[in-house]
Order: sequence, then structure tokens, then C-alpha cells
Amino acid sequence: MKKWLRKSLFVTVSILTFGLVTPTQLMNAVNANNLSERDVFESPAATNSFSQTTAYLGESEFDREEFMQNLLKQAELQSYQKFGSKIKPVIEDEFREIILPNIEIALNQTADQFPEEDLKNLTITEHPGTGHSEKIFNIKNAIDGKDILRFHVRRDNPPQAGYWFNFHYHTHHDEFQNHYELGSIYWDKNTPPKWMS
Repeated sequence: MKKWLRKSLFVTVSILTFGLVTPTQLMNAVNANNLSERDVFESPAATNSFSQTTAYLGESEFDREEFMQNLLKQAELQSYQKFGSKIKPVIEDEFREIILPNIEIALNQTADQFPEEDLKNLTITEHPGTGHSEKIFNIKNAIDGKDILRFHVRRDNPPQAGYWFNFHYHTHHDEFQNHYELGSIYWDKNTPPKWMS
């Protein structure tokens, strides 16, 4: 949202509601409905909107397709947050073309294993790993808190081949031991910056 529009909205809301509704409450509601990639970098807490909206799904009619699209969008935003402003511009296009479709396939294959009443309890973790951590996000059961899938990205540096980002996931079926490949993206011969930098 443009800076001047945001400030104007804050002042207007404050005046009209006499302080009963704070502008930050209003902005959180707007962010929950209108997340952009820029918002992910400015406000990591806004990414929690998905888990908040899943609470309402239990009360209304569950739409499996919409749920899966929201889950995929949240996975994409979590990935961009992990990449940070230095890595994201370099690998974003390849990530969308190569890795994201494979993430969607993995999510759909997992979703097919759950009945509707259990599927709506799946949530995505809020914070990716920083620094050299491989964690992008986990899919977990909100009821018992157990992880179902763990999506990771590892930095590979084969001899004389430069740096590569290897995307993969682990599943609870084998106690998260096996790597299920999603694809790799070439970085450069130079060392990539730390995640979320």
C-alpha cells in the first residue's frame, strides 16, 4: 500500500472510530486478504494469516481446491521470505517454473492421503530457517502439532560447478529420512548470501 494512503487511512480510521479500532488491526485485516510479496519482506508476522483463516474453514463449508491453492500461495510466500531480498531476484523466475510446480505436486499427493476433515487441519509453519538452515517451511497437523512434510533447500557446491540450490522435501512416512527431489537452481561461482539477508 502506498505510504501516503496508509497514513491517510490510519488518521481516518482513528478519527471515525474514536480509537475503538486501531489502524494496525485494520491493516492486519487488509494484509490477511491482500498479501503481496513486498509485505512478506516488510512484515513476516503477516504470513500467519493462512493459519488464522483455516480456523474459520471449520465453521464454514470446506472447499478443498481453494484450501490447496491457499496452501500453495502461502508456501510460495514463505519461500520468498526465506530467499530474502538478495537471492529472490536472481532465482525467482526459475523457482516459479521449476520448483513451485513440484511443490504443488507434493502437496496434492499428500492431500490425497487425508480425508476432508483431517485435511483442513493441515497448516504451514510461520518462519523459515535463517542463515545456513535448510528449512523453508513445514506442513503440520494443527491438532497434534506433528510435522507431515518438511520442505528444505540445501546449498550444494560440486567441484568446479559453482553453487546450486537443491530443493527437496521429507515426509513423515519414513521418519523424514529420505530426500524427495524438487529440483535444483544454479546460483553462481561466488558464495551465495545467507538466507533471509
